[in-house]
Formats: sequence, C-alpha cells, structure tokens
Amino acid sequence: MTESARAGHSARVTVAVEAPGEGPDRLPELPEFDEIYQEYFAFVWRSLRRLGVRPAALEDASQEVFLVVHKRLAEFERRSSLKTWLFGIALHVARRQARNAARHPAHELPDPEPASPTAATPQDEAARREAIALLYAILDELDAEKRAVFVMAELEQMTAPEIAEALRAPMNTVYSRLRAARREFEAALKRRQARERWRQP
Repeated sequence: MTESARAGHSARVTVAVEAPGEGPDRLPELPEFDEIYQEYFAFVWRSLRRLGVRPAALEDASQEVFLVVHKRLAEFERRSSLKTWLFGIALHVARRQARNAARHPAHELPDPEPASPTAATPQDEAARREAIALLYAILDELDAEKRAVFVMAELEQMTAPEIAEALRAPMNTVYSRLRAARREFEAALKRRQARERWRQP
C-alpha cells in the first residue's frame, strides 16, 4: 500500500470511529438551571402577565414555572428552542391561574411595572405606563387561545412553527387564530381611540 493510500485509509478509519456527539452537528450544552433562571426570568414574568396572570399572582406563577423547569430540564428534548419550551410551560401555568382566579376572585393590585431606564422624563414614563395599561386592557378582551397566539407572534416575535410547537396545535390553527386575534385587537384599539377622541374637549 502506498503512503498516500495508507493516509487515506487512516483518515477514513478516524472518521468511522469518531465518538457520537463530537462532530460538527453536535448540539451545544444546555445552560444550567441557575443560568436559565437568570436569563429568562424577566421573559417568563412578562409572558405570564401578557397571558392574563394578575399582578398579585405573578410572583407565585413565575416560581411555579421555574419549579417545572427545574424538574423537567433533563427531559427537554430540544424539539423547540428553550424560549419556546419555557413559553409552553408559562402558558400551562397561566391557564391554571385563570381557572383559580375565576373560582376565587381577589382584590387587584396595580401592575408591578418597573420604571423604564430609557424614559427621558416623567412624562415619557407616564406615557409608557399608559401604553402598557392599554395593551393589557385590550389583551383582556381576547379569549385565551387568541391571546396566547397574539402574544407569541406580535409581542415575542415567535415564528408560526414555534407557536405551533408551544401550543401543540396544527399550523393552520395557529394562522387562523392569529388572523382572528389581529382583527379583534385592531377593532378594540380603534374603539378605545374613538372613545378617547370623543372625550377630548
């Protein structure tokens, strides 16, 4: 066997015995739980609020999401992104919270929205809070299914396949719910803007 043939043979053997998971397609390691908590806590909190969890229940709901994450992290199969997986858990927790809230209505507290570091003036901060309050008020007019799709697509910029994975729903269902949610959101926004114009002197 020539030197070049032996070299080629050796290279082929090397490739053949390469350990699984060490090639170029190897998935990156999952972050540790503490890293996930630090990176995604704000996302989970925000998602729960947008999905209808009331301010008084946000802390408990957020902790419930991360208890599930801690328990199931080793089972995460990476069929979706980590963010999509977390949103799916948050959606499940939000739905359970909604059922509890319907059975046991409680006195509402103001939204615990932190001040924006980019607000230049108190007027800017007041306008931001007003816009957030309007957003939540309109989201409250959507049913749970349309609300979830709208939040994922319009507010979190998730793709249709990611939404379908989070909801365990067919793509056609995702698109039809999103179209309906957009129509209802726009209609509600126009109604509120018309009322504001009518109230102005």
